Amino acid sequence: MWPEKVVTAMALVRVLSASIELTGAYLIYRVAKVEHALRVNAVLGMVGPTILIIVTLLGISGLAGRIPPGKLLLLLSGVVLIFAGTSR
Repeated sequence: MWPEKVVTAMALVRVLSASIELTGAYLIYRVAKVEHALRVNAVLGMVGPTILIIVTLLGISGLAGRIPPGKLLLLLSGVVLIFAGTSR
């Protein structure tokens, strides 16, 4: 994949993420019930990490041929550490 296409794909995934988040915020406001708002929020909570993984993998795939395997492993380890550090 060409670098321009990778960057475009990363941006489009982030735009999709923003659209999902805004739709979720609208739904939370619209339902006006705490129980339903928490359900919507739970779904949004799953979307964020998924988007992070997708965008990171796209970026790493764009760099894969240009960086040494050791640094690629460090990048992947960094993503794993982010999730390990933020999990309960």
